[in-house]
Amino acid sequence: MFSHVLWQTSKSTSLRKVYVASCGSVASTGPTTQIGKCCEDEQNCGSDLGIQPVRSTAIPTSPSPANHRHVASNNQRVSPTLSERAFTTGLQIDSKTYLWSRYNEMKRLVHDLIPPGVCNLLNPSTIYANNEVDLDEVDIYGFDYDYTLALYSNTLDTMIYNTARDFLVKHYKYPEGISKYDYIPNFAARGLHYDIQKGLLMKIDAFHYIQLGTVYRGLKTVPDDEVLELYGGTHHVPLQEVSGFYGKGPMMKQFMDVFSIPEMTLLAAANDYFNSNDIEYDPGHLYKDVSVKKYILRGDETYAVLHRLASHGKKLFLITNSPFSFVDKGMKYMVGKDWRDFFDVVIVQADKPHFFNNCGKPFRRLDGNGDLQWDKIKSLDKGQIYKQGNLFDFLRLTGWRGSKVLYFGDHLYSDLADLMLRHGWRTGAIVPELEVETRVVNTEQYAQSLTWLQALTGLLERMQVHRDPKSKEVLQDWLKEREEAVTKNLFNPHFGSIFRTCHNPTFFSRRLCRFSDLYMASISCLLNYDLSYTFYPRRTPLQHEAPLWMDQLCTGCMKTPFLEEMAHIR
Repeated sequence: MFSHVLWQTSKSTSLRKVYVASCGSVASTGPTTQIGKCCEDEQNCGSDLGIQPVRSTAIPTSPSPANHRHVASNNQRVSPTLSERAFTTGLQIDSKTYLWSRYNEMKRLVHDLIPPGVCNLLNPSTIYANNEVDLDEVDIYGFDYDYTLALYSNTLDTMIYNTARDFLVKHYKYPEGISKYDYIPNFAARGLHYDIQKGLLMKIDAFHYIQLGTVYRGLKTVPDDEVLELYGGTHHVPLQEVSGFYGKGPMMKQFMDVFSIPEMTLLAAANDYFNSNDIEYDPGHLYKDVSVKKYILRGDETYAVLHRLASHGKKLFLITNSPFSFVDKGMKYMVGKDWRDFFDVVIVQADKPHFFNNCGKPFRRLDGNGDLQWDKIKSLDKGQIYKQGNLFDFLRLTGWRGSKVLYFGDHLYSDLADLMLRHGWRTGAIVPELEVETRVVNTEQYAQSLTWLQALTGLLERMQVHRDPKSKEVLQDWLKEREEAVTKNLFNPHFGSIFRTCHNPTFFSRRLCRFSDLYMASISCLLNYDLSYTFYPRRTPLQHEAPLWMDQLCTGCMKTPFLEEMAHIR
């Protein structure tokens, strides 16, 4: 809708002024200083372009001769040559003024053509599809526990941070000064990489490039030139050094679950106190004995999802790394004391991702008190609690295979990667950050900023054919503005959106698309859809499939790049 409105309006207003209303041209036979007859009404555009001073808000009364179309005596239009399009040939026109006039026109166009209602279109309860999924074909629903069935408030992050910080000081004898560092709620973001050897926290895009301006040593940013020096003159991290299949490589660790946010903050605080690195800490063990009533959110929605699925005859199972005592407390709080009646199979302390790719550990049964039993497991029965085990025995004992199984989890590596790539299950990623990011995307400020960023990119691509010194100065100003786009600060002020670097998808975003069929803010999003609903992914254009990108609409350029004007490079 947005693209259609923008294109239709631009055809009838501003872009018509630039490209149609005054369309004279230099003669088509070569460079000349004469302006010939133009348009069918034979009006003469003349050489006075009426262009206003740099950055003026006034629109030129006539466009650049680069866009004029000469009409020959036989009324047949003749396309101008490359030298004619280079409007500085023959005509004394200030290229700098021309470029800024185009800039101001596009700025005004973007501002005026954001249609009413374009903001607030995204619903945070939407389920997004990377792959087509027909729920009518899904008979078995599986769940992780933490940040899937159980969502936690930000209070838990503070508790994890404080407990871990005090543990470092009291048990590992770290300096007492670290105790003075309080938790910073909005410092870290999921999906960041940590360089273990250098002690640097950073954001990396889908092509393994570090986003400059997001590299932190402790709580302070590292200057771009220092980053380049540290990484051998480039901000590219080689494949063999970046995190591997499960998020950890020889030099880098990627923090992929929500529990890692306080861990990253603690690493930054410790590094800020002394120039150290390589602090390995698992926050998952810190909260197992803590009362969960203070931290769990949306317990009633978890109950509603489980009840709805079970009442429709779906089979349910739970596979979690958390211990039974912790899961039991949380599930009783959210669902009730009979929570196990919802599940056909419950597996705790599964040791994912090894559960999904290693057949070495057998299943063990726990009694009602959580004590380990030693009988041989010949079947997985409803109402029982099982510990450890492996997916190969799980498949053998249940027969639940392929696309009739849909499993939900928050950790792209530990929960989803093996199931998607090796076992053919359907997967659903829980991304709580979607709720906050959707609110940002729904703002008018974001819509204006993003649309202008696209328009500016189109201007840069089209106008780069102007190579005189004044034009290069203007283009450099535009490049600087493009790199300083404000969209990052609308999200996390330190690292931006978890889905995007400046212009590319993040490493996290690429893995999200690779390892999940569906993704959503919480499992409660399932309550908005019928259980026979089919999710269809939108066909987003590949680079060679998009004849009408937003930046092309704004600049009037229907080809990318504008190859005719680059003919001289061949």
